[in-house]
Amino acid sequence: MHETEERSLKKKLEIISSSGVCLFLEGQPATPEQIADCCVCEESVYMADYVMDETGTLKELRYDRVTHWK
Repeated sequence: MHETEERSLKKKLEIISSSGVCLFLEGQPATPEQIADCCVCEESVYMADYVMDETGTLKELRYDRVTHWK
């Protein structure tokens, strides 16, 4: 089950990243795979912080305070 969720999150993040949005995990640049690996677990669901530029375009997706359950 978690593998399916991890693949799904990774795919979504790959699409977002390919559109020019920067991804961060704990304040550091991260790949979709790194984020999916850390954020899919039994204990909680993580909501990213969406950072927009002055025109309202998404420029960053940040995952902070992630507990590494694996």
